[in-house]
Amino acid sequence: MTAATPVQAAGCALWRRVADGRAPGIEIALVHRPKYDDWSLPKGKQKHGETLRACAVREVREETGQECVLGTRLPTARYLASGRPKEVAYWAAEAVGGVFVPDDEVDRLLWLAPAEARGRLTQPRDRELLDALLDTLSTP
Repeated sequence: MTAATPVQAAGCALWRRVADGRAPGIEIALVHRPKYDDWSLPKGKQKHGETLRACAVREVREETGQECVLGTRLPTARYLASGRPKEVAYWAAEAVGGVFVPDDEVDRLLWLAPAEARGRLTQPRDRELLDALLDTLSTP
């Protein structure tokens, strides 16, 4: 692998259904990474021999404790990380259960309404992915 070869990673815009007593809606999962002191969507590097879909599911499980069902493929995020190109494949994913356990990599998990999640996300590229998720979920 050369310095110009993109690091491959995958993640999800993880959501769950909620009913708050007024109307049904959704919440979005955001993870806090203390190393970067940021709020992001769950994601991580692909392991050797692992498909991007399997990587996305594994990273959601590792970072949020949630099992998920992958849905629509979302746009791929492309950016520089530590001077190297990185490509992160994303999916919309519905959470179907699990328990969050904080660790050194992810110390907090928040479930927020879409507008709150949009305001909390650190990177603009994650806000674009949230918008893509919401477009996907609103399409009949």
